[in-house]
This record gives sequence, C-alpha cells and structure tokens, in this order.
Amino acid sequence: MNVKTTIATLSVLSALSFGAFAADSINAQQAANLQPVGTISVSGVGGSPMDIHEQLNAKADQEGAKAYRVIEANTGDSYHATAELYK
Repeated sequence: MNVKTTIATLSVLSALSFGAFAADSINAQQAANLQPVGTISVSGVGGSPMDIHEQLNAKADQEGAKAYRVIEANTGDSYHATAELYK
C-alpha cells in the first residue's frame, strides 16, 4: 500500500513541476525589460483562445523561451497567432 501512495505522490509532483517550467504569456509592459529572441506562429481550423495559447506555450517551450507575448491574433473559421519569444 505504501508503494502505491508513493508512486501516486511522485506522479502528481512530476506533473506539477513540469508545469513550473512552462513559458509564461506576458503583456507589452512586462516585455519592456526583456530581450526578444525570435517569433513563433500557430495556425489551424476552429479552436478556442485556450487552444491557441496552449499551442503557443508548447512552441515557446520547444524553443527554450521563458516567456512569450502575442503580437498578432486572427480568429474566425480558422485562426492564426504570432508571438514574440523572450529568454
């Protein structure tokens, strides 16, 4: 029984610590003191604003950015968003 509890606890802590390293979405004021290091974009059909932010967050993480700022977003039947990355 103790082993099951330990494994469950470690699983929860792993999930929480993984989220701690995710890139943060920031606004223009927060970005003022940061150095931009590139841009990313996502496109698709349908999708909610949360879906778009999740995709941007995943791409920012892949690029090793600690933060990103959405600089363009178009929605409708399809969507497109561009974000500036910061390290």
